[in-house]
Parts: sequence; C-alpha cells; structure tokens
Amino acid sequence: MLATLVGKAFDEPGWVFEEKYDGIRVLAYKEGKRVSLLSRNDIDRTDNFPTIVATIANLKPTTLLLDGEIVVFDRSRVSRFQLLQQGKGHPFYAIFDCLYANGSDLRQKLLSERRKMLEKVVPTDKALLLSRRLSANGFDAYNLAKQRGYEGLVAKDNASPYVERRSKYWLKVKVHHEDEFVIVGFTAPQGSRQYFGALLLGVYEDDKIRYVGKVGTGFDKNKLAALFKTFGPLIVDRLALLDSPREKNVTFLKPKLVAQISYQELTADKKLRQPVFLGLRDDKLPTEVVLPEVMA
Repeated sequence: MLATLVGKAFDEPGWVFEEKYDGIRVLAYKEGKRVSLLSRNDIDRTDNFPTIVATIANLKPTTLLLDGEIVVFDRSRVSRFQLLQQGKGHPFYAIFDCLYANGSDLRQKLLSERRKMLEKVVPTDKALLLSRRLSANGFDAYNLAKQRGYEGLVAKDNASPYVERRSKYWLKVKVHHEDEFVIVGFTAPQGSRQYFGALLLGVYEDDKIRYVGKVGTGFDKNKLAALFKTFGPLIVDRLALLDSPREKNVTFLKPKLVAQISYQELTADKKLRQPVFLGLRDDKLPTEVVLPEVMA
C-alpha cells in the first residue's frame, strides 16, 4: 500500500499521523520459524538483516505478514537512508501494518484493528519497533516532524482497509524533499575532481525520460570511484531526453540506475534546486520513477 502526496498539512477526525521513515520498504513473511524479507520489487533482503529475521522468527504467531521499513537512525533519532545504504549504524524494522496473523487475512479489517494486532504481537526491542504516532492533531504532528528534522509524516485513515496500490487512505506530507531519480549520464570532472563531475538526472513521462537537472554534491572519493566503475557497462553514445542538457562533455548512460536525492524544491520548469546525492536504490525500478504528483 502506497501513500498519496499532498501539498500541505491537515487535520481530520478519525486520522492518525505517523513519522515518515527514510529507509527501505519491506514485507516480512513468517511461517513457523521461517522468515523472509522482500522489498517492493521482490528483492530478497533476508540475508542482509539477520537480527531482524531472528527477532521476527521468535514472535508468537505461527504465521505473520508485516509491512514496514528497514531504517537506521542518526544520533538525533532521525532515520537516514544514506546510513542504511552505507551499512552504518544499527538497523531497525519500523512496522506500520499487519496483513496476516495466525492464518487470518486482516487486510479488510480497520487500520485501528490491525494496529491493535501489531501492539499485541510485536514487542519493541533491539530490532523491531512500531511506527511512531506523532500527535492526534495533524498540524501539531507536522510541526513535530519539522522540529525533529524528519522527512515528513504519513497520515492514515484509521477506518481504512489495506489495499495493494497507491491510495488516498494514506497521505504523505513532506517537510524535506527526498525522491528517486534515474541516472541518465554524467559530466566530465573539473579541477582536482576525479572520475566525474555531476550526475544527470531524469524521470519518466509515459515512455520518455525528462531531464530534471544534475547533482554534483554528496560524493566522497570512494563513492565517486565506485559509481564510475558501475557506469562502465551502461555508457551509450546518445540518450533521447525531453529538455536534454545543452552542455558539452556529457556522457550518457542507459537508464538502469536509480538515485536517492534530497533537494530544496522542484522549480516551475521541472528542475531540481540544491540537490544532494544520498545513494543508489535497488528496490525501485527505473520505470517507476516519475515526478511526484501532489494532490490538492
């Protein structure tokens, strides 16, 4: 189940407001002692997080299907995708929904009932936690998210079922902008910089790719070298882009890699302002990467 982006905070009776996490979305399947962790595009993460797997395996229900996000927190208890991507810190599984328990399908139950099931079967410990409720008031929840430096919040209709699609039962409000973009090329390095200067970024519009700008910050020497090595097999002579960059010394890449980018805003001409590279994502398909549509 995916949340729909809205442009501003709101408050409505019957809604709950949770911290928006910055990690990897994962479904956790438990059958007896066997546990599997699968990302949105069915990448098996089971071997990557043994402590989380072992903790879920010891939960009392014989069968479980949990929905949550694997995260790593910084010292201020803010989840940071780049820490997870770099393998730094202690990973937690932040759980926000329960789809099955002990053979019962809970997807048509109210969110409030599914949350009660989570609170019953999932203890908060060294590997698991329940998604944090910020405030009963949506405006207060937004202000808390802003004060604490969270990416944003997720508002959920407490009487909603669980549906396997993007829905208006779950709404997300961003405080800081982070999104995925397809890497479509790179520029030549200048000065003392090695390997490349900046990454060219794009999003899909139907079956075409629109160029939305470039990012030249967020890299250290090791990251520059590792990325440059990854680019080798993907280099192409030309890539058809909407609003293609006009500068020289550009090398184009097959649109196979997805980058996580933080940025200040998206301008009226669909360009990123002050982007920073956070890391690569392998849990998102490039064709899924589109400009975020904001619901009024």
